[in-house]
Amino acid sequence: MQQTIGLLLPRSTYYTGLSFDLFEGVRASLKQLERDDIRVVTENIGFGTDKQLCYKAAEELIMHENATVILAYIGHRMAQVLRPLFQAANRLLIVLDAGANAPHEWPETPNIIYHSFHNTFGSWLTAKRAVNDGFSQGGMVTGYYDGGYLQTWGICSGFTEAGGNISFNHSTGYNKNDFSMLPLKEHTENHPNGALLSIFSGDYVQWYFECLKEVFGENHLPVYLPPFACEETMLKNAVHPGGLIKGIAAWSYHLDNSANKIFIASIESSGRTANLFSLLGWEGAIIGAEAVNLMSAHKNNVAFVADTLNDFSFEGPRGKVYFHAPTRHTLAPMYETNIQSNGNNGCSVVVEKQINETVADFEAFIALPMKDAISGWYNSYTCI
Repeated sequence: MQQTIGLLLPRSTYYTGLSFDLFEGVRASLKQLERDDIRVVTENIGFGTDKQLCYKAAEELIMHENATVILAYIGHRMAQVLRPLFQAANRLLIVLDAGANAPHEWPETPNIIYHSFHNTFGSWLTAKRAVNDGFSQGGMVTGYYDGGYLQTWGICSGFTEAGGNISFNHSTGYNKNDFSMLPLKEHTENHPNGALLSIFSGDYVQWYFECLKEVFGENHLPVYLPPFACEETMLKNAVHPGGLIKGIAAWSYHLDNSANKIFIASIESSGRTANLFSLLGWEGAIIGAEAVNLMSAHKNNVAFVADTLNDFSFEGPRGKVYFHAPTRHTLAPMYETNIQSNGNNGCSVVVEKQINETVADFEAFIALPMKDAISGWYNSYTCI
């Protein structure tokens, strides 16, 4: 009997192929798993900000397509909007999450599980790495869009908790004409031994490196980047400004394992380029296929299925993916990286070290008080 997985797909201005990459990741993964018994049905949710549109799209997949499991690229806040629908329908929602926001509480929700890249957690790790490298003064640099999420809280709290001091904050404009690094000149003069804690994604990474080179040449302060700024399809078109640039990455083309090679080859065989979004779809489909099996075997007992998935793990392109049971979030290795010139007017990611204590770090991170940190945005990261 054929089963149905639903897929809620977003739009994006800065990653125009985001929905196509997500879908191709899901499709290619199910093909690799030889799951011809599973069909995928999609619904568009725009930028993921319209609560009624998201609710209606999910309802359509449940009521008209009989999807027992739905994958959705949405954030925590929108997931909670959909929670009553999935409880009433006795269906499982798997949130595919960039992780640029973080909930103030990490509730255990029986009918919602999260497969996340944890960009806020990665930002926290990025800042701690800067302090461990000997930098006690930090300038936090972000843009109007990227700065609207709690990854800014993550990078600032990680730096101060590790003993650093945030001595400057610079938020750039939304458009290229308003994007400038000139305000950093005075900060650089006052804190020559500091570091730039930098949160950008998409085209902003390219603009950032270009402006650093124009204003400072190779004399800019060392730069530290969280996972989405280490996204390689954007970095390959970003001119390297010289100097030291480090980061924390969730994944890289250059991870030398068989699962990564299979993933990249499968995506490229479709004419697309493997990236974070196709990876999110690829891994989400593996979890989704397991969830479909469990839902069928246990008569859609969602609470039992969610509890059983807590013990599910697999070797994916970025290493072992497994569940942190108290929060129903997946975890996977993260990697310390060095951003270097690729010799062709662009940048490449060099993986230096795998971070092994992910669980301990994650539990320390989610235990942090958030105090006045808040984000009012419902849209998922990069969906503008």
